[in-house]
Amino acid sequence: MAAAFKLSRRKSITHSTLITSQSLKMYAPASPFSRPLPTGDRTQSNLYRQVGVETSISGASPHQLVKLLLDGFFEALTDGRGAMRKGDIEAKTQALSRALRIVDEGLKASLDLQAGGELAQNLHGLYSYVCLRLTQANLRNDETILDECQNLMQPIRDAWQNIKPTQAEVVRGGMEVHA
Repeated sequence: MAAAFKLSRRKSITHSTLITSQSLKMYAPASPFSRPLPTGDRTQSNLYRQVGVETSISGASPHQLVKLLLDGFFEALTDGRGAMRKGDIEAKTQALSRALRIVDEGLKASLDLQAGGELAQNLHGLYSYVCLRLTQANLRNDETILDECQNLMQPIRDAWQNIKPTQAEVVRGGMEVHA
């Protein structure tokens, strides 16, 4: 099912699959997008959370991977905002760098510009702009730029959440589940 949404040029575009076969290889259990566990604070909840993320990634369809990336982006943005408010420069930099890498190395890199046509080109431009603004927010300690990035990415996240997975994409524990 296709989800329609409007981009900045106010032109309605229908969403199509833009994920390449490279996207599956790119999200290994040791993903660069996962948050590193603190060495001094390896609580069981942190370890369970890490295992949960790795399990989600290993059994995910391309559609689910994009949803996971978008969720990770918003989580990193929230972490960066919190660290910015606390004045914790190291945590802010780590969180915003994580958000930037998710957009640049995950979302933007997985676009198929040939097959995706105008939609892929527009998303590529949007992702490039968000990367620039995240860098500026980090350098300037500017929460309003984080708000801008959140507002730009929220319609993308909403569109992906509204796409219903096909039967073949419903995967649990390596087995296909038919509903």
